[in-house]
Amino acid sequence: MSRRNVLATAPRNLESGGRISSLAHFGAASLASALTLARTHVNPASSLSRRMSSGSRRATRHQQEKDDEVPQWIPGLGSDKPKPRTLGTSFFGYVPDAFVEKTPYLPSERTADSAKKQAELEKSAGQRSESASEISEQDATSQRDMDASSDEGVVTEEVIVPRRVMSSAAEPWNTDVLDGSAQNRLLIKGGRVVNDDMMQDADVYIEDGVIKQVGQNLHIPGGTKVVEAKGRLVMPGGIDTHTHMQLPFMGTFAVDDFYTGTRAALAGGTTMIMDFALPQRGESLVEAYHRWRAWADPKVCCDYALHVGVTWWSPKVAEEMQELTEDLGINSFKMFMAYKDTWQLGDGDLLESFKRCKELGALAQVHAENGDAIKEKSKKLLSMGITGPEGHEMSRPEEVEAEATNRACVLANQVGCPLYVVHVMSKSAADIVSAKRKQGHIVFGEPIAACLGTSGKHYWHQCWRHAAAHVMGPPLRPDPDTPRYLMDLLANGDLQATGTDNCTFTASQKALGKDDFTKIPNGVNGVEDRMSVIWEKGVVSGKMDPCRFVAVTSTNAAKIFNIYPKKGRIAVGSDADIVVWNPNATRIISAKTHHQAVDFNIFEGMEVHGIADYVICHGRVVVEEGELRVQSGMGKFVPTPAFCPHVYGRVQDRDRANAPQKVERAPYDGPVAQLNSQSHGPVAEHITAVQQENFYTRGPTRSGGVNLHDSSFHVSGRQKDDDILPRPSIKLVSPHSARSQLGSFW
Repeated sequence: MSRRNVLATAPRNLESGGRISSLAHFGAASLASALTLARTHVNPASSLSRRMSSGSRRATRHQQEKDDEVPQWIPGLGSDKPKPRTLGTSFFGYVPDAFVEKTPYLPSERTADSAKKQAELEKSAGQRSESASEISEQDATSQRDMDASSDEGVVTEEVIVPRRVMSSAAEPWNTDVLDGSAQNRLLIKGGRVVNDDMMQDADVYIEDGVIKQVGQNLHIPGGTKVVEAKGRLVMPGGIDTHTHMQLPFMGTFAVDDFYTGTRAALAGGTTMIMDFALPQRGESLVEAYHRWRAWADPKVCCDYALHVGVTWWSPKVAEEMQELTEDLGINSFKMFMAYKDTWQLGDGDLLESFKRCKELGALAQVHAENGDAIKEKSKKLLSMGITGPEGHEMSRPEEVEAEATNRACVLANQVGCPLYVVHVMSKSAADIVSAKRKQGHIVFGEPIAACLGTSGKHYWHQCWRHAAAHVMGPPLRPDPDTPRYLMDLLANGDLQATGTDNCTFTASQKALGKDDFTKIPNGVNGVEDRMSVIWEKGVVSGKMDPCRFVAVTSTNAAKIFNIYPKKGRIAVGSDADIVVWNPNATRIISAKTHHQAVDFNIFEGMEVHGIADYVICHGRVVVEEGELRVQSGMGKFVPTPAFCPHVYGRVQDRDRANAPQKVERAPYDGPVAQLNSQSHGPVAEHITAVQQENFYTRGPTRSGGVNLHDSSFHVSGRQKDDDILPRPSIKLVSPHSARSQLGSFW
């Protein structure tokens, strides 16, 4: 009998003989006897043992030596009863010949086609013989039975016949197939995994949209798709904390809707956005929430969450805030200190909204600009004939943002409410956030891609369209040092998360304000380019390392909004939203090549390092080397639970430590002044006569005279001789002896 026939016949002989069906509950003695019986069914007796792979023989000897050293029964942890020793079935258990080149099969994959592929692989490896055709489908099925035990409760130790399998290249993901085991498994191989706190060389195995394994030498099922990530960084997908997709604003709608906006986000490495549901003044917050959900759910290509705007205040708003937090998955509310007569809240309403946020365990957000000052300054500039985009920045100078930022921090701190300042655009506003954090305030600052990547000098550009394309609120600052300064604060932790305030309008929409800068729709792009701009300005410049990059683009946002570690981390159990990042590749940003619907890009012509070679969303490859494979409705709404530990974890202890303390003292038993309750009349008629004992602050001397160390001043303005009427004249008679000296004056 040829060698191939022996190997092919051995499993059938073992199976037909009924000698070895499962050795999971046998000890070393049973294993040895079973192997002896198995040899008797092979002729010659030593044929199978001579032809077993060296790896299999080593595994058998290792198992026998281990059985000799360890007792046959090992008690379970925390249990008095012994449990039978079994071979672990998880991916982390010991698998014989784990490092031998082969493909494990699951029962669901037992098909005749697999057997044919196996035969073709053997031929390509040079194992050609006339008897190769005798390897039947039954042999292949039997072999797969031996390797497919991970689906059962116990591994069945059979004699494993190793097969040579050629390594398979990465295969494109079929986004039309969402079911089926093979299509839901993905391996990211050979990359460096980067989290906010560590980096490690590791493979990442994904199944059903969830990360199942992170490490090296993983045991992976057959048919798994492979993404080769050698020389790449494997990072959590970006989270954009601030977008406005298809926002109705200033008489029009943002041109990027939830499909084009999220599609562009994925192209740039962002796998989740956080948008804003903004009701009009007097409109129900819950109705606005449902309207945004109806817009987003059928269109989004990636996951999303919502913040809700508080644009007016009443007891009804307070009730709806509770419904949103407890039932609808909202844990953040945005208040506006700008846009007077539309969304702006006064200080009293701000305090009430901050108090309500704290009661509900929600995070208060503010758009920090002084709306009253902006309105007055805008009127003045228009009256002077300044109508172009430069007037937008002039009407909202840096100190207007800084004043509102400071006021919001003070008001929130007075009621003990955590605060999140959106789009921190200036150095002075960022300094206030940094200073308040050092004073112990619970406040977070969010710069956006626009202020980190460009400046406000564009408002003075000769081309009106170019200048108007940069109009946003708060405006970009003309100080060219602002982007560098904000990036420094972001790198060292004074600012925490990054968004884009992505709210795009075409040139024709911006032209609504061609004669009045106050009518130019506010908003710029950024959702697609945020990751690359921050990598270029932060990592390439040496201000931050890749771990900090992950923190400010993903992890910190997940922590602040209470979706960590489901989002923002590469770990077992986390969502498989991953970016395979090429740190050395470069591209030039341009409106001609970006994926957004807007016709202008504020980063036009900027060369950036860092490109998302692959983007995985829900375990599916949606971007592969620049090619987008997305479908509308692929994403889902992600609820954000209230009372986030990262935000509210220290609030109770802080309130307890800073609680006001009453001073215990003896009650006052002295005289109390009587207030005059009569109606107001001439001031002279209502001056209360001051008693002698109350006029002076010191008492009389022992002899009853006036204390000369006392003052005759009184807060009422009275003097001690006010009741003595003045005489019209006084005649002074000089002494007779002094008449000659005084002359005739007297």
